Amino acid sequence: MSRPLLFLDVDGPLNPYAAKPEKRPAGYTTIRVPQDSGTPEEQRGLSRRRRPLRVWLNPEHGQALLRLDFELCWATTWMDDANRWIAPVLGLPELPFVDFGDALFQDRPDGVHWKTRPLVDYANGRGFAWVDDEQSDLDQAYVTARHRGRGLLHHVNPRIGLREDDFQTLSDFARSLDTSRAAS
Repeated sequence: MSRPLLFLDVDGPLNPYAAKPEKRPAGYTTIRVPQDSGTPEEQRGLSRRRRPLRVWLNPEHGQALLRLDFELCWATTWMDDANRWIAPVLGLPELPFVDFGDALFQDRPDGVHWKTRPLVDYANGRGFAWVDDEQSDLDQAYVTARHRGRGLLHHVNPRIGLREDDFQTLSDFARSLDTSRAAS
């Protein structure tokens, strides 16, 4: 039986973007990511380049994530760019990512987050945990009603990012799935 999926958002859980801007959190390093916009033709016409995006990452998170009994998968607007910019800093291998396609940033009339349906579809009944800073009770209700496997929606405070207790919660969830598979 395959390991459960761990859907990883970048901004919030890995990059505590809401922390005080003048004080990088302890243990984090800063990277600057160029903010490209438009087609190459449009970019050549820009007279003023946008400032690079400041991203704080804790290199220790990579090993902590790899120790968890999950298959890691990016679930972020960074999509494949997370493999270029985020994974190397964390010491992670190239990871699969959810391509949100037309769902990207699309508001839903039912209030469910735009990532929720694509994540449930991607998991296809497989157990998963989703680490993000934007889920709500509506998302949990959606997952409960439409996902055949177990799903943990784990909220992370975007001011502090992932902490030891978050890793413990994820580890406990993976272990609970292991126990339920063994009992089946």
